[in-house]
Amino acid sequence: MFDSTDEKPEEFEFRTLSKEEAAVVKVNNPPLNPWRVVGWQLIAVVILGLLALMFTQKWSIVWSTVWGGLSVVIPAAVFARGMMSKTTLLNAGTATGGFFLWELVKIALTLAMLYASRRVIEDLSWPAMLVGLVVTIKVYWLALLCKPTVRQAKHN
Repeated sequence: MFDSTDEKPEEFEFRTLSKEEAAVVKVNNPPLNPWRVVGWQLIAVVILGLLALMFTQKWSIVWSTVWGGLSVVIPAAVFARGMMSKTTLLNAGTATGGFFLWELVKIALTLAMLYASRRVIEDLSWPAMLVGLVVTIKVYWLALLCKPTVRQAKHN
């Protein structure tokens, strides 16, 4: 694959970090709190509802949009609560198992809320509900962009 004129790619040396080095890495890379994501999603739902009211002035569209957003926020809150429980955080094995369990619960709850939407909302607008759902899902990216920096994390 390599001949004498080709340069070989640089090989990376992997090594185990000391406790002090690991602590520095942890301080310089604060984790994103899942409740922060849920908060951003809730703000997005409120803004979407207000925009729907402002542009359409039809309550069925407003409630459809808000229901679509809540179909993301409520399951995300349940997921965050489950992932932050003491049982889930015991060790790596329970964290991995807990992640899969709570992700399954989140998906099932989202599907149940979407299924129930036609009974909960009179004169449901599917396009408005899907707009609320998709925009609220995309808020994850906004929350990642607004992740606290090292300086902010030290003061919180």
